[in-house]
Amino acid sequence: MRDLLRPEAHDGLADISVLALAHIGDAVFELMARTWLCGNGAATAKKLHSGAVGLASAKAQAAAVERILPELDDEELAVYKRGRNAHVSTAPRASTQGEYHAATGVETLFGHLYLNGRAKRLNELFRIVIRNSES
Repeated sequence: MRDLLRPEAHDGLADISVLALAHIGDAVFELMARTWLCGNGAATAKKLHSGAVGLASAKAQAAAVERILPELDDEELAVYKRGRNAHVSTAPRASTQGEYHAATGVETLFGHLYLNGRAKRLNELFRIVIRNSES
């Protein structure tokens, strides 16, 4: 069995579907949000939960797109667009279809970067995402 917690050990990344990348990216994004919240004073369970929901919601991720798009290289932009344009049949009630598609693009990008072992780049982009949330 391969080492699942070592993303660079994964082969065949090109064969992973866009929605599978988004699935992984959703978890990566939420873990980064939760980690950031724990290190920035959100100590109660209620604050941690509401903060994570606030950062990782489709609406928040769609807003983050505007901040990270200018920072993406051509490959990252192509991955984001593949995710944004993926066919998804539903959207959460708290967001529009457009917001949900943008969020799926962000999650796809984060999944792609994670599975390619690009932790430094993930951190750079996440810092841009949370820039307005820092005190």
